[in-house]
Amino acid sequence: MMHLLPSPPIVSFPANPSLLLVSPPSCPPRRVSSAVVSAASRDVDSFTSKSGYLFSLSSDEADSLSEYNFARIDRMYKKKPLILLRRLAQIGTTFGFWFGLRLADEALDRSEQMFKVRAAELRKLLVELGPAYVKIAQAVSSRPDLIPPSYLDELSLLQDQITPFSTEVAFSMIEDELGLPIDEIFSEISPEPVAAASLGQVYKARLRRTGDVVAVKVQRPGVRAAIALDTLILRYIAGLIKKAGRFNSDLQAVVDEWATSLFKVNHLECR
Repeated sequence: MMHLLPSPPIVSFPANPSLLLVSPPSCPPRRVSSAVVSAASRDVDSFTSKSGYLFSLSSDEADSLSEYNFARIDRMYKKKPLILLRRLAQIGTTFGFWFGLRLADEALDRSEQMFKVRAAELRKLLVELGPAYVKIAQAVSSRPDLIPPSYLDELSLLQDQITPFSTEVAFSMIEDELGLPIDEIFSEISPEPVAAASLGQVYKARLRRTGDVVAVKVQRPGVRAAIALDTLILRYIAGLIKKAGRFNSDLQAVVDEWATSLFKVNHLECR
C-alpha cells in the first residue's frame, strides 16, 4: 500500500533524461542510459546473496506476514523444517567461524592487531544475516559503555551505510504495488537511492499528477520473511532462557514487542 502523507518540502532536482523507467513485460522497452545499465548490473547486495533463500513464499504466506503474529509464523515454518534448519545452520556457522577467528587471534597473540579487522568482519556478517541482526547491532551500538571503540565505530556504520539492493528490483516493486508503469506515476525519480537502511531504501521523485516532490521508500525484498523466521528463533531462545531462570523479565514479550515494531514498515511509502 502507498501512503501519500504531508511532509516538509524536499529539495527539488532538475529533470533528468537518464532516469531509469522500468516497464512491465508487456510494454515495449524504453531507452536506458549507460549509468542506469551500470546500476542495474550492480552486484547483488550481501543480504540477498547470502539469505535470499528465505524469500521464497507463496502469495498466501506472504499475505500472512502483513503483521506480526507469532502463532501464525510458528505454523508456517513448522511446514518448512528445511528452511528453519538451513537458517539455524547459517547463523551457527556464521558466528561460529567469526568466534573461531577471534580465538585463533588470541592463540597466536595477535588480538590487538586484528581487532579492527574482526570488527569490520562482524559488521559485514550482520548485514549478510539480515535486518533482525542489523537492528540488534544498531541498538547495541548506542551503548559505548558496553562495546569497545573499534566495534562501536563499525556497528555505528549500520545506522546509515547499508548497501542498497538493485534499483531495477525496487522500480519493479513500485510498479507491481501500484499497477502502473513508473513513468506514469512520477515525472522524475532519482536513478539511485538517496538513502538505504536495513529495512528499505529511499528515492527522490516528483509526482506526475501534482508535481509534488516526494520521498519514495521501498521495502527490501524478503525483509518480512527474514524477520519472521529470525524472531521465531529468538523467541524460542528467549523461552529457553526463561525456563533456565536466568532472567526475571519476560524476554519473549520483549521479542514480541520488538518484532511488532519491525512489521509496521510498509512495502511502499510515498511522503
